[in-house]
Amino acid sequence: MVINKDTYNSSVFINCPFDKEYDEIYKAIVFTVCYCGFIPRSAKERHDDSNIRIQDIYNMISECKYAIHDISYAGVDPISQLARFNMPYELGLFVGCKIFGSKEQTHKSCRILEKEPNSYDKYLSDIGGQDIRAHHNNPEEAAKHVRDFLAAKTKRITIPSPSIVWKGYCKYQKALPRMASKLGLKAEELTPRETIELIYTWVSKNITLAS
Repeated sequence: MVINKDTYNSSVFINCPFDKEYDEIYKAIVFTVCYCGFIPRSAKERHDDSNIRIQDIYNMISECKYAIHDISYAGVDPISQLARFNMPYELGLFVGCKIFGSKEQTHKSCRILEKEPNSYDKYLSDIGGQDIRAHHNNPEEAAKHVRDFLAAKTKRITIPSPSIVWKGYCKYQKALPRMASKLGLKAEELTPRETIELIYTWVSKNITLAS
């Protein structure tokens, strides 16, 4: 596979639950990635049902230098009473790509999130010793962890402080219904691509005012 280096170095694979209960954290993470000048990628962007889902995920992981893995929802599903392994599985794919991939892939880096400190010890003890961050189911905390990770790994001094990112997110959320309506859309019915485009549009007009 031929990888576009410019896009690769700015792409962030987001591996997290797509449940309604997690939606506020997911939105905050996507906004933070965009606001900090990166490109969010996730399985949500899949629209071609003729493709094999896991192959699309393989491709996305290979196309992203960075990743955010939230393994906090890997516990037992209250309805099926079965464990959920999608997030740990995709984390394993990312780490495997970093270890066994091409020279370029070995420079991958990720941040692992969980809901409560050290809860992963009960179901994924093999990653013990890694610096895993807890967001306590708080979107602002999750956004801060994502922002701090991107700032630290890229050493970009242009990435705004966590409080500025969060203030920008709150302003964007207030502006979103009106922005969507002008395009004949409803904020609660946006596709992932439409969401990202509206974030980029808002950021391009407001990032200097967000502080």
